[in-house]
Amino acid sequence: MSTASPLNTVDAASPANARPASEGGGARRPRRFAPLPTAALLLGALYCLLPVAWVAIAATKAGDELFSTFTFAPGSGLWENVSDLHGYRDGIYWRWMVNSALYAGLGALLSCAVSALGGYALALYRFPGRETIFNVLLAGVLMPPVILAVPQYLLLAEVDLTDSRLAVLLPVLLSPYGIYLARIYAAAAVPADVVEAARMDGSGEWRIFRSIALPMMLPGLVTVFLFQFVAIWNNFLLPYIMLSDDEKFPLTLGLFTLLNQGSTTPALYTLVITGALLAVLPLIALFLLVQRFWSLDLLSGAVKS
Repeated sequence: MSTASPLNTVDAASPANARPASEGGGARRPRRFAPLPTAALLLGALYCLLPVAWVAIAATKAGDELFSTFTFAPGSGLWENVSDLHGYRDGIYWRWMVNSALYAGLGALLSCAVSALGGYALALYRFPGRETIFNVLLAGVLMPPVILAVPQYLLLAEVDLTDSRLAVLLPVLLSPYGIYLARIYAAAAVPADVVEAARMDGSGEWRIFRSIALPMMLPGLVTVFLFQFVAIWNNFLLPYIMLSDDEKFPLTLGLFTLLNQGSTTPALYTLVITGALLAVLPLIALFLLVQRFWSLDLLSGAVKS
């Protein structure tokens, strides 16, 4: 009878030879399916996407198809609607699009710069009245824009700036919510030790902010820029109060005037729907671009860590 050598004997139950479940040696626990949260998310997605789907389908319908066919049945007049929108009043829709891009792009960029400076100062500096200023900004976050629109109009009317592009840009430069986000992000992303080390090396305050703090705050500032861009792009009340020349209207106000004229000229309804569909496309493109930036920043942060 042959006996196995102890050196060649493998104990399958030995802890040293047992493979952990994470390496494939054991069965993984099945994921639990939560029907109620999933149903709530699906209902929320349906609630948000259903109007967008309606606009996308209605924009394909000609004027005689808009009210005579099934709501979600595609039409055959998309390119005709785009051509009519392009030719309406010598292409004034595209002028409204350029105005919206100017108000939202430049306004969000300048507001982001102000938020970065204000948030950095409130997070890294210690000075009398700092908490009072921050509490006032928090109160501004809770203030509805409707309450501020009329006083802003009266103030700009005193300096004869109403019915100008500055009347739309100046009120959006200071964003209490943007400064709040920038302060929270600066306090978490910019170490005070790094700032003190830069000061000991002889760097000035502006150079510390520009070369050290700003790159660390960049992901949070991209969020501030996106929020401000979308808010200004969709803003209706402020341009409605400030502007009277339709050459300076943004898309929201321009489409509103078309909608009002549609009560007497039903053919303009197709232009309004097509214009609303085209107005959504820049926001979708911006979100996809920013989402890519967030992904790249998370990957670079993981590599650096």
